[in-house]
Parts: sequence; structure tokens; C-alpha cells
Amino acid sequence: MLIRYKKNQEKIAMGLLSFMPEEKDVKKLQQTIKEYETNPVWHLYLWKEEDILGAVGVRIEDEINAVIQHVSVNPSHRNLGIGKKMVNEIERLYHNKYAVCASDKIQQFYMKCDGDSKEEKENDE
Repeated sequence: MLIRYKKNQEKIAMGLLSFMPEEKDVKKLQQTIKEYETNPVWHLYLWKEEDILGAVGVRIEDEINAVIQHVSVNPSHRNLGIGKKMVNEIERLYHNKYAVCASDKIQQFYMKCDGDSKEEKENDE
């Protein structure tokens, strides 16, 4: 289940985001978390099952696009479809108001999620 990030979840969110290559540097990671906490157009969500297993970040751009800019899953829970579930939930949450897309950094993963969704729909028919 996707839940909205809260300040008391800062350490787990930073831990998850640190798995992304561009967020390895602690100062950069702290800046990113601060941006999610203070910028009204940046939204961070966490994926919770029994524990928090993933993070997904969205930036609203020009009141038109919801840009997925961070997707990270705990390495011990990868390849279970959690990243795809997070992307699908973001699309469900934002599609009525914004065009959902992905930043260059996660574009390849986003396209894979979209391709998987189309295959599933075709297989259901």
C-alpha cells in the first residue's frame, strides 16, 4: 500500500533513496529529502506491506505533468513487482489531474512497467 511520507519516516526514506545511484552522496540525499519536505510540488510516497519496502517520488511540473523521479526498492525485496506496483499506484493517483511520465533517470524502468501492464491487459482478453 502506498502511504504519504512523513518526517518521522526520514531515516527509512533516506535509506531507500540511497539505493539510487544519484543519491549515494549523503549531502545530496539530505537535500533531496529536504526538498520533499518543503517543496509543495514534490511528493514522496512509501510502499508499506508489513514493513516499508520502497519509495517513489513525484514532482508536479507546470501544473501539467506528474514526473516520477525516484523509484527505489529494498534490495532484499527486488524482483517481486514492488516497483511496478508503486508506479501503477502513482498513475492511479495522478492520472485524472496530470499526465504521468518519468524523469530521464528512471525512464527505462517506467517503460518496462508500462510494457508489462499492456502485456497483462492483452493476456486478460
